[in-house]
Amino acid sequence: MTLLYRQAGLLGLCQPTEVRPEWGFKANDSKLMERALGIPISPIPAARKASARAALVDLQEPTRQILSECFRQFGVEPVAMTGDVADRLQKEKFEACVLNLAADVQPVMQAVRTSASNSRMVIYGLGKSAQEAMRYSRYGINAIFNLPLDRPAALKLVRATQMLVLHEFRRYVRIPVITEVAVSTVEGARFTATSREISSGGMSLSSAQEAAPGAPVEISFALLTLPRIWVRGTVSWRRGKLFGVHFDPQDERRSRIKLWIDGYLES
Repeated sequence: MTLLYRQAGLLGLCQPTEVRPEWGFKANDSKLMERALGIPISPIPAARKASARAALVDLQEPTRQILSECFRQFGVEPVAMTGDVADRLQKEKFEACVLNLAADVQPVMQAVRTSASNSRMVIYGLGKSAQEAMRYSRYGINAIFNLPLDRPAALKLVRATQMLVLHEFRRYVRIPVITEVAVSTVEGARFTATSREISSGGMSLSSAQEAAPGAPVEISFALLTLPRIWVRGTVSWRRGKLFGVHFDPQDERRSRIKLWIDGYLES
């Protein structure tokens, strides 16, 4: 069985894992993540015939050239776009797009997420940090290319997300998505975290706030077509600022997350 995220990490934080029906967030997951960040990139596969298209929106050289080469390595044809791209993304079919978060990209994201053909496309942000993506969390940015762009890092990210772009969703149950998450503890503490990935069983998040393994929490967030939802869970592991929350299987609200994921994979 092919390993997901082998030797690559979404946003520099994803963990390599075998396909599993749900995310248990075991303690050794963090060790796997740590190994992933230290493994050198394996040889790049030979370029293959493109079966998907990625719109590169208003990108400057050499960024556009680097990303074009990376996508082509994994069978995704890059399409450079400038000017009024919102209308084009409403009418033409694309599997992914890359948007410079320093620009006003809200109209483009709105066009993408309301398009009949592109509403589930993979959106890559181009910015200095994941925090820049928080302004657009309602649109569900999937991953971030960090600036200044580094070709090996860009290859890792494309490698990690290629199956999403190529619509081989059913092999995997973890969906990368960046959104703001409100976290409440039983002691009454409240803080904000940033999501990294989500499955029907749990979620990985990033926050400087302390979240000790074993601590019960309640989190709330919204995802694209999923209105804000609250669900109980337990912090199952922590590594630096990254931590995992395992959803409480007794919490019936969890079923709404599963339905959303099923719908996402069906699209």
